[in-house]
Amino acid sequence: MPALITAVAYVVDWLMGDPQTWPHPVRVIGALISRLEKLLRKTISRSGPPSDRALFWAGTLMALAAVSITGYLVWIFLHFSARMSQTLWYLIGLYFIYSLLCLRDLLDHTQRVEQALDCGDIPQARQALSWIVGRDTAQLNITDIRRAEIETLAENFSDGLVAPLFYLAVGGPVLAWMYKAINTLDSMVGYKNPTYLFFGRFSARIDDVLNYIPARLAALILISASRTVGGDYKNAWILWRKEGRFHSSPNSGQTEAAMAGALGVQLGGPGYYGGLFVDKPVIGSSGNPASAELVRKAERLIQVGSFLMLLSAMIIELILFHSCSRTPWGWGF
Repeated sequence: MPALITAVAYVVDWLMGDPQTWPHPVRVIGALISRLEKLLRKTISRSGPPSDRALFWAGTLMALAAVSITGYLVWIFLHFSARMSQTLWYLIGLYFIYSLLCLRDLLDHTQRVEQALDCGDIPQARQALSWIVGRDTAQLNITDIRRAEIETLAENFSDGLVAPLFYLAVGGPVLAWMYKAINTLDSMVGYKNPTYLFFGRFSARIDDVLNYIPARLAALILISASRTVGGDYKNAWILWRKEGRFHSSPNSGQTEAAMAGALGVQLGGPGYYGGLFVDKPVIGSSGNPASAELVRKAERLIQVGSFLMLLSAMIIELILFHSCSRTPWGWGF
């Protein structure tokens, strides 16, 4: 049953994406994190400006609370729906897994950027790109915009598809959503700026730890899938082994290097983030500049890779489900 629910959820995400008018658990997690941050910052500031140590421990407490509450609420929904009826349990589980995935949204966002570029509307392309990347987009040229598209496809393939399916397979929706809470924490407070350098340090570090295996798994999947889209799997392997560590993040460079090698494209390089210049190394320095054709090839690579990861997750779920007398705890039992 868990494998079947996962397969159906993947199809639903592919067909529907994430309608903006629908409630989404990530928005609830984001609101929870914001409230916890305000409460803890207010608490530690009562006697004056907080020390770096106080900020670190407050941020750690916030992260642990957000993750624990998220996991507990998901378990509660699954547990009580299972006690009421199998159909309700199925639907609740389907919704939680569907909400984990982002393939359709990721592809739709890059297609909006490409549509704007096809019309010659560079300002609109920059605006659409800003919704899916962390870098400043106001000064990017066409090649830079397309390079950023391919980079975010590679990074979100790991964070938004492989990692959630990996934790879903080994621990059910509960563990998968606890991972999602950590990933949301990192996106909200995991910055190296004066506001979050200490407060968000724990969130950033635990996100790095939990993405260590999925990021490398995602790179291997991209390498395996590269031949299907006409990519260079040998170059993808070489570049991943050689330049996967050429990134400020211990994980983001893994999929970027594999993608750069498979497509023969040049990624990385310096840029501005929050108004600050960041001198990032170039990955695939001998590759070609990003183009519309390479963006389309990257999209196909992500689609094939996500399907391979889906099959892998389903196999793991089938093994766990049939080796246990009951479904794993992460499915509400």
